Amino acid sequence: MGDLFIRGSAPLIGVVHLKALPGAPDCAGLAGVLEAALFDAAALAEGGVDGVIVENFGDAPFYSSSVPPETIASMAVVADRLTGELGGLPLGINVLRNDPGAGLGIAASMGAAFLRINVHVGAMVTDQGLIQGDAARTVRLREQLCPGLPLLCDVHVKHAVPLGGGSIEVAARDTFSRGKAAGLVISGSGTGCSVDTDELIRVREAVPEAPILIGSGLDHSNAASLRGLVDGAIVGTALKRDGQVSQVVDVDRVRDLVRIWGEG
Repeated sequence: MGDLFIRGSAPLIGVVHLKALPGAPDCAGLAGVLEAALFDAAALAEGGVDGVIVENFGDAPFYSSSVPPETIASMAVVADRLTGELGGLPLGINVLRNDPGAGLGIAASMGAAFLRINVHVGAMVTDQGLIQGDAARTVRLREQLCPGLPLLCDVHVKHAVPLGGGSIEVAARDTFSRGKAAGLVISGSGTGCSVDTDELIRVREAVPEAPILIGSGLDHSNAASLRGLVDGAIVGTALKRDGQVSQVVDVDRVRDLVRIWGEG
């Protein structure tokens, strides 16, 4: 894993949005999930990203916390196969909507390089209902299963609002210092939505020692200007054909964004 998530390292992490897994309403079989995931991962690697993250994006509607065993097993199978195909490129896990325990189990089984957690501290009101962070359990379980595994934790995660209000600055400080996050993820209001640059600046000022990553909305038009504000980015929609999240990854769009990001 090395120094992927330290201040100034600036990794660009591409997303593999998995099709619906077994048990989800739209699942057409694990073979199709694997084929699509391998295609997208290969395009991301060829395009020059610094890492890949796999998430069960096609499983909507999402469970609020604990996902069923078939989801965990399917993600482990796909992630393990991708790891073998990526030639050493770091691969991370995100189990939607918020099951870090499952993510840690998958990571332990196939050697993931990092884990993203949508709600790590505090509580958020979401379309799945109330989701509460459980940093105490997650960090302890991490040390049992995957000692030292970097946790990338969202602050005021997308598709949600904080219960009881509270500033993003306080949430960022708590997530980094008390929640022991390796990096903070700041997103827009939803998938593909641009991040609020004012929020980025406020979080940077509140937690100057924390690596900060953009979690949504990075694209070819804003990458150069945002590069100087953050320490990395997770990008999915902008790398798809025609910039549509439902499409396959377009290797030319990946190359172009990697170039723009590197020049920023």
